[in-house]
Amino acid sequence: MQEKLSEAEREIEELSTQLVDMLEVALYFAGVKKEHLRDAIEIYLNGIDEVFDNDEGEMGVDEIIQVIEHIQKTKPHLLRNHHDFH
Repeated sequence: MQEKLSEAEREIEELSTQLVDMLEVALYFAGVKKEHLRDAIEIYLNGIDEVFDNDEGEMGVDEIIQVIEHIQKTKPHLLRNHHDFH
């Protein structure tokens, strides 16, 4: 039983790491400079509370997009210029 629990914990940790990586990729393609990606994760987490007024509702695609758009509007210093996009 303990072995299955430990394996489940490892899998959850791996999935969490992959989700953070995917969020960084989404933020990069939303215009965040590579050097600001780690900071943008923290800003994203705080942005959830800012956009949804600390409402603990479900975060689906539309809600994630809203938070990223909020970051683009409120933290333009994190973003690449349009001519920087490849």
